[in-house]
Amino acid sequence: MLTSQRKTLILDILRRDGQVVAKRVAEDFSLSEDTIRRDLREMAAEGLLKRVHGGAMPLAPDLPDFTARRSVSSEIKARLGAAAAAMVKPGQLIFLDGGTTTAEIARHLPRDTPLTVATHSPTIAAELEHHPTAEVILAGGRLYKHSMVATGAAAAAAISQLRPDLFFLGVTAAHPVHGLSTGDFEEAAIKRHIARCSAETHVLLTEEKFDLVSPCPVLGISEVAGLIVPAEMPAERLKPYRDLNSTIAAA
Repeated sequence: MLTSQRKTLILDILRRDGQVVAKRVAEDFSLSEDTIRRDLREMAAEGLLKRVHGGAMPLAPDLPDFTARRSVSSEIKARLGAAAAAMVKPGQLIFLDGGTTTAEIARHLPRDTPLTVATHSPTIAAELEHHPTAEVILAGGRLYKHSMVATGAAAAAAISQLRPDLFFLGVTAAHPVHGLSTGDFEEAAIKRHIARCSAETHVLLTEEKFDLVSPCPVLGISEVAGLIVPAEMPAERLKPYRDLNSTIAAA
């Protein structure tokens, strides 16, 4: 088996199982464990995976600050935001997570529809300053500046008083085995809390977030009502997520 073929198969295993165990792969390929470890070292150097003791894990995505994220995949984020906004019905209470993709939902909300928007992000609330029919509820707390969202006990207590019809969740990574995750422990906790308070949770995901794992789990793929993804995403890339009974909407 050629080295390139082995590496392709290793990536397939990583996407399918969420981890690579060097000893097991060596046995499956009838090769020495040293050969597989060398492959994993090379793949880690190429930025394809993360080496851990005994094998490898998916990469954790980089966490650029909020300002830097504004310019990333902006056209695609606008499409996702428009698709999410189209799901909102008159009179509903929706909760918008922080982030540049969910900001696009705020920008695309129909301006002739009465609704209430709750958020723990001051930047999201500011997007709705001139919306003529949206009532805005801003939950406060300790500001996590990287994502510009409130976290902690005060934010959780305020959110507990709400029962949103729809929660549009933002995460930094999605993986069929490891689920939806983000980079901060407190932020992950508040996201889970909002989801528990909401009737439905939907996640907007740009392509670069798929098949990665951030340090702090939020929810499993099967725990959300649906994913909103770019229309150009390959069907084979989405299959493991569809297999988890998650509704996938293309935008």
